[in-house]
Amino acid sequence: MFDAEVYLERIGCEGETGVDIETLRRLQKRHLMAIPYNIAAQDFADAPVLVAIDEDETFRTAVLDGRGGTCFQLNRLFFRLLRELGYDASLLAGSTAEGWEEFGTEVEHMFIRVALDGAQWLVDAGYPGPSYVEPLLLTDAVQTQYGSQFRLVEQGGGEYALQRRARVGRWGTVYSFRLTERRWADWQPMEDRVRENPAPAPDGDMRGVLYGRTLTDGQVVLKGRWHLTVRDGRERARTVVDDGEHRALVTAILAGDLPGILPLDFS
Repeated sequence: MFDAEVYLERIGCEGETGVDIETLRRLQKRHLMAIPYNIAAQDFADAPVLVAIDEDETFRTAVLDGRGGTCFQLNRLFFRLLRELGYDASLLAGSTAEGWEEFGTEVEHMFIRVALDGAQWLVDAGYPGPSYVEPLLLTDAVQTQYGSQFRLVEQGGGEYALQRRARVGRWGTVYSFRLTERRWADWQPMEDRVRENPAPAPDGDMRGVLYGRTLTDGQVVLKGRWHLTVRDGRERARTVVDDGEHRALVTAILAGDLPGILPLDFS
């Protein structure tokens, strides 16, 4: 059964019930650190449910059991938590380049907008990374989090591109979105497309699997065999060839046992 107090305790925010930006920052980051992003292709292979999910059961598996999930599970639960705490929260839909290619719709990624003290903040507890780990202010100014820079670029027609840049490198788009409040049913067309075209089981390159976990100063992402670590805005990427090492990385990310898999030298 969904329980806000138990939820807060599980993510290391017991008693954090204030409705203010400092509390919101802690809630998002600690959620990302405590609960992994977790998707494998087979998760969508058998009658996926994205809209009419059982929130109580999802709370048990994703949060209490620590198995995590995708944006449809994690941001949906986090949205409910914020509303129960008294935040003025609404749902937004984003579109990644891969999502647009696969599903042909801008209503793909699910995340949250919070109106607080006359400002608007973007909140996302369900993205594998690399992305923002604390709320982003809706502004045209560049914002820095743990060495990575973020900006919101107007694309015209009411569309924004959320862009990120590491310490070394160019700006890249995380996802695009509109400031249109969404309802659960808006994701039904995507669910229908997934049902019509179920994802195949992972092949030898492990395409279709995606895991992520947030660190105190960055993030770890495993996409197929591509392993990315971001620490203080510095990136280290490599391809994981060995199957045993790949399984160990998946286990470490899901369990939060990260010290043994992180690069030691980021200089």
